[in-house]
Amino acid sequence: MLARVTGPSMSPTVRSGDRLLVRRVRSPGAVRAGDVVLARFPSRPDLLVVKRVRRAVRGGHWVEGDNPFGTDDSRSYGVAIVVGRVVGRIWPRPGRLGPPPPD
Repeated sequence: MLARVTGPSMSPTVRSGDRLLVRRVRSPGAVRAGDVVLARFPSRPDLLVVKRVRRAVRGGHWVEGDNPFGTDDSRSYGVAIVVGRVVGRIWPRPGRLGPPPPD
């Protein structure tokens, strides 16, 4: 599936307007810390987000944006349910995504 990024929460890894190729996740075990994912929060089911997995937690995953100054993530909404794992950027700068930023 394809996803379009809106907003600055994952900058500089991905930017608003980027188009991402996402592979659907059928098992929570298919996701590891450091993966960039497409996820939903049970507390905000209308919100679909692109975030980085920090760790697996009871009921799902703890996800955070790479940009600490412009993100709504697990720190605001709690546990996330991962829908898919981002496998690459297809527009405007095709390629694989880089490693997570240092903590």
